[in-house]
Amino acid sequence: MKTLQELTRPNIWNLKPYSSARSEYKGVTASVFLDANENPYNMPNNRYPDPMQWEVKIAISRIKKVAPEHIFLGNGSDEAIDLVYRAFCEPGRDNVVAIDPTYGMYQVCADVNNVAYRKVLLDEDFQFSADRLLEAADEQTKLIFLCSPNNPTGNDLNRAEIVKLLTAFSGLVIVDEAYNDFSEMPSLLADLDKYPNLIVFQTFSKAWGCAAIRLGMAFASTEIIGILSKIKYPYNINLLTQKQAMEMLRKYYEIERWVKTLKTEREELMKKFSKLSCTVKVFPSDANFFLARVTDAVAIYNYLVGEGIIVRNRNSISLCGNCLRVTVGTRMENDKLIEALQQYNKQV
Repeated sequence: MKTLQELTRPNIWNLKPYSSARSEYKGVTASVFLDANENPYNMPNNRYPDPMQWEVKIAISRIKKVAPEHIFLGNGSDEAIDLVYRAFCEPGRDNVVAIDPTYGMYQVCADVNNVAYRKVLLDEDFQFSADRLLEAADEQTKLIFLCSPNNPTGNDLNRAEIVKLLTAFSGLVIVDEAYNDFSEMPSLLADLDKYPNLIVFQTFSKAWGCAAIRLGMAFASTEIIGILSKIKYPYNINLLTQKQAMEMLRKYYEIERWVKTLKTEREELMKKFSKLSCTVKVFPSDANFFLARVTDAVAIYNYLVGEGIIVRNRNSISLCGNCLRVTVGTRMENDKLIEALQQYNKQV
């Protein structure tokens, strides 16, 4: 790969980061805080939170088996997505390559940052070819985005092709593992030391049941984490989010139970969905959702909205014509969906 300095925008490489009041005395025990112009009343919410979230990172480190220095925490994974553009892609000059279809924020952030976004279509099995992505890249390609399990298709990407890409590409490869907890495929976190150009995204929004607290995780080399930390907003993770994250990290056993239950429900729901007369095909899934091709996605989506049931209409997405993306809910929610679709079938 290119050196990190070659990949980083020169102004970012030379940037002197903002030094927050809470980062200047690290390692010192203090009890009187008169440095940050805070109100001394209304503890603990009157104080700025730890700008580097070390307590949370240490707790995550124990579960993920990754050193805290290799962890970046963002306001959702979307912050980390945006930051890699801002750190490594020169607006109007550099470009990124991504599989298609995939998570829409990769392109949104590219457009916001004025970075060309090159799509490479998946095959009929929703798999990608490393060679085709590399063919789409050129000297100005800084990043390649993968999502595994992929959204909206639900499937794990071929691991051998991911490794091939990591080995051959001179830039950074981002693998978004937002749904990895629901897959049998091991995370790429164990390979961070092997591939210095690898960035792995994970999130508290899915398996952890914490979409509301907006906490995303990025794992990479200490050098890459250092660059992301240099350009983030000083207090990007608020105290309430950090406290809720710590509470969830202390009961990881419950997250494991949720994941096991949702995987069982996924198989049951997919089986029932495939038997509906309005279903053309249910695609295999390694996530907490599945993609299904139906007879008329727009009509069925609108019907379900009328019944107070919301799924995602992916009809306009590449390779997803007449497809709905269905998240696995509780047994009661899943049964309500199936009952509603059975009623729909009687009406058409």
